[in-house]
Amino acid sequence: MRELVEYIAKCLVDNPDAVRVSQIRTPHATILKLRVAPEDKGWVIGKRGRVANATRTLLRVASSARRGRRIILEIV
Repeated sequence: MRELVEYIAKCLVDNPDAVRVSQIRTPHATILKLRVAPEDKGWVIGKRGRVANATRTLLRVASSARRGRRIILEIV
């Protein structure tokens, strides 16, 4: 899942070298923290959060198909 978020973010931003994804596992979920350059945050979030919501939807579908474990995406 981490690689999927990293790939999506790198395709969206102007500075792909600044994309960082960290992963934290809890007993009930996996939290992915996405960090991008400050000037690229708008591209990752999108107008009214549409890009972020679409990315979360892709993660939800992919995680239910693979492990059934909940994935939480935080854009920092």
